[in-house]
Amino acid sequence: RQSLLDVLRETLDLTGTKKGCNTGACGACTILVDGKRIVSCLTLAAMHEGADIQTIEGVAKDGELNPLQEAFIEHDGLQCGFCTPGQIMSGLGCIAEGHAGSTDEI
Repeated sequence: RQSLLDVLRETLDLTGTKKGCNTGACGACTILVDGKRIVSCLTLAAMHEGADIQTIEGVAKDGELNPLQEAFIEHDGLQCGFCTPGQIMSGLGCIAEGHAGSTDEI
């Protein structure tokens, strides 16, 4: 059994999702599963077979950054960059879940 995070990083070579605390507290491993935020270190990959899984690698479309990614750059929201993918995925999840405005408003 492998965590979804480990499968993403080690099997699929999608290394944008980061392993921080590995206890679900830091949010560095946040991804979207069926449009909802989860911390991928605390869930087994097998539990999400057939689900729509989105990682930071799938956020930019046709070479264009998502408006939320652009906002992070414009407002220097990057810090060291390690947690940024999880922060962006969490923000996109908030929007998708109706807890924030649209990406255009943000």
